[in-house]
Amino acid sequence: MIQYSEGTYGAYAYRILYGGGVFNSYNQHPNQPVKRWGITSTAAGAYQFLYGTWQALAKDLRLVDFTPASQNKAAIELIRRKTALTDVLQGKIAAAIYKCRKLWASLPGSGYGQNEKSIEELLRFYINAGGKLNTSSSS
Repeated sequence: MIQYSEGTYGAYAYRILYGGGVFNSYNQHPNQPVKRWGITSTAAGAYQFLYGTWQALAKDLRLVDFTPASQNKAAIELIRRKTALTDVLQGKIAAAIYKCRKLWASLPGSGYGQNEKSIEELLRFYINAGGKLNTSSSS
């Protein structure tokens, strides 16, 4: 769902640069500043990691490359740090999105002014992709 929201969902998800270009090597984060829509960004990969964010996560998690597996581990760690991983595992996706809204500019309520998606659109994508929402009134 984050890939969908960030505009990276698809065959080249893990190789996408900010603005839609593609990088070739998974050896390391490409750290390639791209200017698009009045913003210069080093965001790259399926979860559009900024270079500085990636460097810190790679150090903390001992990641030695920028492969899809490493990108997934880093994204999960960011979600965990926002105390949203339990929400995801329990199907409380709206709560998880709210907690992570400042991590990804495309999430509703991020406040970055960069093509925020609506909560309804993201939940619809999540369900259509096979995700299950916790609809319990006690959750």
